Amino acid sequence: MENAVKTTAVKRKQNVRKLTALGMLGAISLILVATVHFPIIPAAPFLEYDPADVPILIGTFAFGPVAGFLLTVVVSIIQGMTVSAASGGPIGIIMHIFATGSCVLIAGNIYRRNKTRKTAAIALIVGALVMTGAMVLMNLVLTPIFLGTSMEEVIPMLLPAIIPFNLIKAGLNCAITFVLYKSISHLLKGE
Repeated sequence: MENAVKTTAVKRKQNVRKLTALGMLGAISLILVATVHFPIIPAAPFLEYDPADVPILIGTFAFGPVAGFLLTVVVSIIQGMTVSAASGGPIGIIMHIFATGSCVLIAGNIYRRNKTRKTAAIALIVGALVMTGAMVLMNLVLTPIFLGTSMEEVIPMLLPAIIPFNLIKAGLNCAITFVLYKSISHLLKGE
């Protein structure tokens, strides 16, 4: 009986630590999107880079793809209702959940099978490519609704703006995650 009580107390402590770490990572993500953002594609200055996905990816590697996806949803909704309310609204929320969520689920599932640096690199590269593909799809479907235009007007924006922007953004965020994760993972997990 005493062992069962100790086990329950340990699990409760781990859950509190995990929830606290995810909350902190979500807050950092929101601070980053509010303070660090700048255009990177001259042809589309409205597309701005921000490192807000880095804490989400770190949370994914530390706690798994489901936790990372839930963190993505919470951060996307809060960001869409506050920091990005004027520019994206509900469509921005959907696009962020779909883009970051696809990266998180793919990279997180690859990484959790074999937690090595090589697997992390592969997971992040595949995640960045999947995120770019997801954003092509989302831009073809949702940008016409958001801008009140046709898909035919969005297609010419794919190669000079949308694809390079998403490759650069996802690539940078995944590279930063790769560099930072191992050095801070023990802090998040309490190891």
